Amino acid sequence: MGRSRDRPAAVSDTALVFVTFRNRTEAERIAETLLTERLAACVNIMAPCVSLYRWEGRIERAEEVPALLKTRTMMASKLRERLAELHSYELPVIESWNVQATDAAAAWIERETR
Repeated sequence: MGRSRDRPAAVSDTALVFVTFRNRTEAERIAETLLTERLAACVNIMAPCVSLYRWEGRIERAEEVPALLKTRTMMASKLRERLAELHSYELPVIESWNVQATDAAAAWIERETR
C-alpha cells in the first residue's frame, strides 16, 4: 500500500528560511531574484508585522514584512548567503530549519531548485 499524498515524508530534503524585509517592494524584488536563480522554489511574503528588538543598546520598533522561503536542505546555506548579499539591512536575521514535507511537495521543491 502506498503512502497518502497528505502525509509527510519520513525523511525530507526540505528547508524553510525565514527573514524580514524593510518593505514589500524589497521582499518582492529579492524573492523574484532568488526564484530566478532557482535558490528557492517558493517565497511566501506575509502581511506586515511590528518587530521589537534590541539594537546598539536601545529597544527599537519597526514595521517589517516577513517572508518564508522553501528550498532543499542542501541549498539552505547558499540561499542564506545570497539573501544576505541582496538584503538592505546591515544585519539581516536569516533563520532556517529542516522540515518534513509531503512527498509531492518535496519533489516539487527539488525540481524547482538546483
